[in-house]
Amino acid sequence: MGLLSKKDAALITDPLADNNPITIQVLGICSALAITAELKASIVMSISVLFVLGVGNVVISLMRNIIPSKIRIIVQLIVVATLVIIVDQVLKAFAYDLSKTLSVFIGLIITNCIIMGRFEAFALGNGPWKSFLDGIGNALGYAVILIIVGFFRELFGSGTLLGFKVLGDPIEKTGLYALGYENNGFMLLSPMALIVVGIIIWVQRTRNKALVED
Repeated sequence: MGLLSKKDAALITDPLADNNPITIQVLGICSALAITAELKASIVMSISVLFVLGVGNVVISLMRNIIPSKIRIIVQLIVVATLVIIVDQVLKAFAYDLSKTLSVFIGLIITNCIIMGRFEAFALGNGPWKSFLDGIGNALGYAVILIIVGFFRELFGSGTLLGFKVLGDPIEKTGLYALGYENNGFMLLSPMALIVVGIIIWVQRTRNKALVED
């Protein structure tokens, strides 16, 4: 018998594709548009949400029987705000330049509808272990989309990945630039993130016809 039952494993695997929080549930779109011009920022935001949602789901689950229904949203906000402050302080200590770039968006994790949605829809009604798996699964689903979008936007928009030049030098005209290739500056604009997400949604629905709405 494995560590995870089939139902437990589904809590992690389903959000990666056919129940993805961004492309299927249409949650967390704002950060997908705002911070994916660089792959590094996408990865850091993904790790931040992974920590906040994984730990937050467990905390809410442990407290679910003592939280008065009338103030449950306030309690959820306090929990997520505390975790976001921890993330923000860690970034300031170990990646200050990146923390300045992401400062506003790290703070907005507090109102990320994926996190509040999982608190409300799952953690309040399930035990800590299942809530942890649900949090990790949905955070990974969110991360997959952010990293894919960040990968293509930085690659085609700047010709780099994680800041490293991978297509050549656009100034000295080496690599692909020697063949006449030019960076697509439109990829660095927020609307292009929406287009990339749209392409991912199209691919998902082409692969799985059950996801196509009537």
